[in-house]
Amino acid sequence: MENDHSARIFKSIRRIVRAIDLRSREVARASGLTIPQIVVLQGINELGEVTTSALAKHADLSSATIVTILDALEKKGLVERYRSGKDRRIVHTRLTEAGGSVLQSAPALLHEDFKQALAQKTPDDQEAISAALEQVAEMMNAHKLDASTLLTTATIPK
Repeated sequence: MENDHSARIFKSIRRIVRAIDLRSREVARASGLTIPQIVVLQGINELGEVTTSALAKHADLSSATIVTILDALEKKGLVERYRSGKDRRIVHTRLTEAGGSVLQSAPALLHEDFKQALAQKTPDDQEAISAALEQVAEMMNAHKLDASTLLTTATIPK
């Protein structure tokens, strides 16, 4: 019985990873950005002018990954970084006008079919799904992983 549950869970996780990979490719084709890049742009938009460490915590990515993503976004002219006037060791990041525009037109990270199916669930079912996925992530020690490696399988078209 226990092995049956493990096999079913593993199969479901594989299906989820595959769906995320496919969505990642769709998003990259549509926007020219990876999902982690969009997550970072969303984080900057939500937090305002933000430090790398605050953004890393918000996006659930490592600071090193955030810096790499910010480098790419800065090259594209979507964000700008500047040193704090009070403490030159602190670097803040903000969206540029182009970054705000790209974010406004960026595709949804979750597929519309999924969002509609979730909306059809009762609030209790939505909470149960969220709680179950959070438990699975904890059980897999996902808090120790950098999620960007799972979300960057798509290549960005040139």
